[in-house]
Amino acid sequence: MRTILGEDDRARCAWCEAVDFPLYRRYHDEEWGYPVADETRLFEKLCLEGFQSGLSWRTILAKREAFRAAFAGFDAARVAAFEEADVARLLGDAGIVRHRGKIEATIGNARALRALQDGGRSLAALVWTFEEKPEPPVVRAESSASQALSKQLKKLGFRFVGPTTCYAFMQAMGLVNDHAEGCWARAKAEQARRAFRVPS
Repeated sequence: MRTILGEDDRARCAWCEAVDFPLYRRYHDEEWGYPVADETRLFEKLCLEGFQSGLSWRTILAKREAFRAAFAGFDAARVAAFEEADVARLLGDAGIVRHRGKIEATIGNARALRALQDGGRSLAALVWTFEEKPEPPVVRAESSASQALSKQLKKLGFRFVGPTTCYAFMQAMGLVNDHAEGCWARAKAEQARRAFRVPS
């Protein structure tokens, strides 16, 4: 993994400087790799990673606000109540990725999350059991932890949560620190991870 020096003289992960897309840099600097315990943010990211399957994250990031509007702010209780009319509405929404399987999976994932919560558990507590310990970042599409997380989520009824999707989710939500060596944000993300308290 390599870095690129930005015009602000900060070295960053090469992927966020490789294209002229300011949202990428802001996402990298402020979100990617920092630990998250908020249920709504975790649910949103898991669903958006599912929508990304076969596409670029740039496409999804550019449409994120439209996704939030379309899916009721990723409020799991509200999304779980979506019906066929909502699926039809979403299929007609040009602001999002109009893929029936992914739309239906997001609704199904909301129902799976509600079932998990109704059982007295949280998505945060579940996913953080798959945290990876600090180590030098390597280029990889999945890991043994993401494979295990994928298997567990599927067992609970979640869809579009393959090992690669789960690994991208883990990277983004701080369960693994894959900021490149030399990236200014790597130490900041690791400090946040050390101070983070895993939800019970």
